[in-house]
Amino acid sequence: MEEESTSVESNTANERIKLNVGGKYFETTLSTLRSGGPDSLLYALSNRRSADPNPVFIDRDPEIFSVLLSLLRTSHLPSTARRFSKQELADEALFYGIDAHLRAATAPPPFNGIDAALAASIRPASEGLPSSFAAADSGGVWIAHGGQISGYDSSLTHSGTVRTHLDEIDSICRVWPEIAAVGSLSDAGLHFYNFSGSRHVGSVHWTDPLDPRIFKAHVNAITASENSVFASFDCPHRENCILEVDKSNLRIVNQFARQSGNQAKNMVPAKLTWIPATGVLVGSAVTGGAFGFSGYVRLWDPRSGEVVWETNEPGGSGRSSRFGDSFADVEVDVEGLLLFKLCSKSGDLAMADMRFLKDDPWIYLKEKNASLVSCGEVGNSVVHCYRRQVFVSRDGGLEVWSRVEQRENVDTRSENESDAEGFYRRNFVDKREDSERGIIKKIEGGGDRLFVSREDVEGIEVWESSRSAGAISVL
Repeated sequence: MEEESTSVESNTANERIKLNVGGKYFETTLSTLRSGGPDSLLYALSNRRSADPNPVFIDRDPEIFSVLLSLLRTSHLPSTARRFSKQELADEALFYGIDAHLRAATAPPPFNGIDAALAASIRPASEGLPSSFAAADSGGVWIAHGGQISGYDSSLTHSGTVRTHLDEIDSICRVWPEIAAVGSLSDAGLHFYNFSGSRHVGSVHWTDPLDPRIFKAHVNAITASENSVFASFDCPHRENCILEVDKSNLRIVNQFARQSGNQAKNMVPAKLTWIPATGVLVGSAVTGGAFGFSGYVRLWDPRSGEVVWETNEPGGSGRSSRFGDSFADVEVDVEGLLLFKLCSKSGDLAMADMRFLKDDPWIYLKEKNASLVSCGEVGNSVVHCYRRQVFVSRDGGLEVWSRVEQRENVDTRSENESDAEGFYRRNFVDKREDSERGIIKKIEGGGDRLFVSREDVEGIEVWESSRSAGAISVL
């Protein structure tokens, strides 16, 4: 009886059904229609009585339906999908209730920097020079250009633009799925905007009634934890600090790391990163001039406001063994609990395990491939960590340092420089023509994409890994 029941179900699934879509006839099986899921319109149509001789009529575009039917049959988009825009396909997929299938088919493969290639460029309609941007876990991105923020969803389709009261936005952080925190070097305060409602929802200013020097404080860097937003402020009189803002009511709950002066060790943090695993805030500042680079890296415990570790280069606490080869940029691998710095003179990349920080914790990564060794002095550089990979730009070039399997029983606290060769391997991501497009200003990963902006170049570059098994993106 069980075998007979299974046979009946199989015959039902393979039963044919005819559809009339916009005057064009299609014939498929019930199993194909039902692959759209129980909540889809097509699944509902598959329950129609088979004895009815008249095909079901759907008053929609038959050409796009043909593409979507092929998607249900193979889980891939056919080449004919190129004839339609992303929005056209998305609208029809939403009508039939198979939008999740379309998103899965058009999503980029898991991101791997070694096989990454330039896939697209996003250019906002007005004021196309981006001043900053924030990537989302979904693979979407918010782009600040002028005093506006333009949003693009996971399919890189424009989802809306918010006009702020600022003339220019220099820093942006996604603190909630639809709430952006923004700051400007030309306007005071930290401001919050609701993207879905296109409205301003609040502002925070650093003030001190007992100190008249604290006025017109603008924001340099923003990051967020689960419950708080952290922003570094500085004033015209070179006073600076970090404010912690409660995300639930947008009120200041803490102030710490206050300092003043013009020395490199007293600069306002230009980068902030929250480390959920340890509950510490990492801040860094770097400046360059005729005598080279100088700056600091500090770890704060926001609960006490105290510095738990710091290094200053050149000299000072946590002095590097490579005196004179100060860092040009610093970044945090939040997942791996690692610090990375790019040396300004040698161009070497160094790492430090945040679990075992000491006076000189740096391990300098070595490159065995002789054709890749020569880095040399660094001019404009950016370092960004994403998915346990380290992306480094030197002027306009882009490279990736990928983690390789470590040997068993390796204790990073006792590693020497030669042992560091086993941790990472370096590869170029871009081609020569890519690197000639301009100096890279910012790199940020989101979803299975890497977003890159360049100095005085309109738009944001979107880098994705190539598709496996010979599948080709058709959108």
